[in-house]
Amino acid sequence: MSSYPSRKATVLIAEELSPATVDALGPDFEIRHCDGADRGALLPAIADVDAILVRSATKVDAEAITAARKLKVIARAGVGLDNVDVSAATKAGVMVVNAPTSNIVTAAELACGLLIATARNIPQANTALKNAEWKRSKYTGVELSEKTLGVVGLGRIGILVAQRMSAFGMKVVAYDPYVQPARAAQMGVKLLSLDELLETADFITVHLPKTPETLGLIGDEALHKVKPTVRIVNAARGGIVDEEALYAALKEGRVAGAGLDVYAKEPCVDSPLFELDQVVCTPHLGASTDEAQEKAGVAVARSVRLALAGELVPDAVNVQGGVIAEDVKPGLPLAERLGRIFTALAGEVAVRLDVEVYGEITQHDVKVLELSALKGVFEDVVDETVSYVNAPLFAQERGVEVRLTTSSESPDHRNVVTVRGTLAGGEEVAVSGTLAGPKNLQKIVAVGDYDVDLALADHMVVLRYEDRPGVVGTVGRILGEAGLNIAGMQVSRLEEGGEALAVLTVDDTVPPPVLAELTAEVGATSARSVNLAD
Repeated sequence: MSSYPSRKATVLIAEELSPATVDALGPDFEIRHCDGADRGALLPAIADVDAILVRSATKVDAEAITAARKLKVIARAGVGLDNVDVSAATKAGVMVVNAPTSNIVTAAELACGLLIATARNIPQANTALKNAEWKRSKYTGVELSEKTLGVVGLGRIGILVAQRMSAFGMKVVAYDPYVQPARAAQMGVKLLSLDELLETADFITVHLPKTPETLGLIGDEALHKVKPTVRIVNAARGGIVDEEALYAALKEGRVAGAGLDVYAKEPCVDSPLFELDQVVCTPHLGASTDEAQEKAGVAVARSVRLALAGELVPDAVNVQGGVIAEDVKPGLPLAERLGRIFTALAGEVAVRLDVEVYGEITQHDVKVLELSALKGVFEDVVDETVSYVNAPLFAQERGVEVRLTTSSESPDHRNVVTVRGTLAGGEEVAVSGTLAGPKNLQKIVAVGDYDVDLALADHMVVLRYEDRPGVVGTVGRILGEAGLNIAGMQVSRLEEGGEALAVLTVDDTVPPPVLAELTAEVGATSARSVNLAD
């Protein structure tokens, strides 16, 4: 490890953390403490520190980052980063680290607990008995054995839940378009479409990342397809299960029960769902165990040590530690966004993924660009924070072969990064991008064989359709009627009258119904919405 400077680096601990966290930091730092939830105390305290350790109560926003003149690392002792302005930190050159695996077991165990509690009415019976009410018949439950558990999202937490509930004699089925059937079969899980899962499951547990595509996924339409005896658990992200639709389904007897740990808006203390006796609810306890808190604190303490020593920091979520050439660093966010675009266009995980880097940049070590692209590929696939260290593990778990190809030759651009993947059915999907001008403007320059020249934006739409007059006008009309403004658009074709590809940048997310209308009216063979907003 690199030697520390003569001045001891200063680490500010802004919330109560386990003693093991301080032990993991070691004796090489000056340790200070403050109440991070008190802005009046935080802003002066952060002014001259090298690193800050927080949990969820301290808001490290743009104001705090600006006030922290020497800050190098923000460490969140946990998984979520809602209280950290990662974008502002990145612009200021401040590394953000978290503990992406600290609460996996804890979250899975809580989901299992909610499943059991909803099946046997444990909290309701407990409350009744403590109120001197002996109500055995009212709280008759159902067995888990030989019932079908539907796992929506087969990431690490979903897999742990599947394994644990299999021990109860449950048959496990899952919906996850990013997992290959063979991989699921190895775990004893049968993959189904979402509709098939909804129709067959006796219990449903959600373990997805929260994205524009998954928001409201278990909504009114889905809840009209389930068994009336189904019990639904959401211990993943608030909003994936539409709370209004769930309330209506419970009131109308279309759903038998629910277990909730997360909510669309938190803290949540007055939901209509809380009035229903068949709902078991907890206040976002997914990561709330002593063991998880200690794991998180120790993990980020180690990351702070690595970062302040100038070494590689595997759990950095925005910038990579270690020695990376200055010419390579601007390409990291580009490669990551190209990875996210690839996933949106593919709609599944590739069986083989190639990250291709061309141009002058290849005179340097560009391995980190492969990691950055992989990080982007899995960003919207798994329900965990993706980092440089776990992205290759996600690929390995899903049987994805990953290769890095480099060449100094780049005929059209100074440097180009391409993310190219072969899907299970043999189809190839590719997207290429470059950095343009002194401000390193991120641009998309190709989608597959189609040349494009368009600045990347947070919200995009990619359409494939038969080349003919009037399509651009139709697209503009539909988006205009939906109140969506087109910021940029380019149409590319290989030959007149053949297939055309249109890439649009828009000011907001294109809702699924609008995308479906575009597909129908344009006669698109493919229509994908790409959302890169943090």
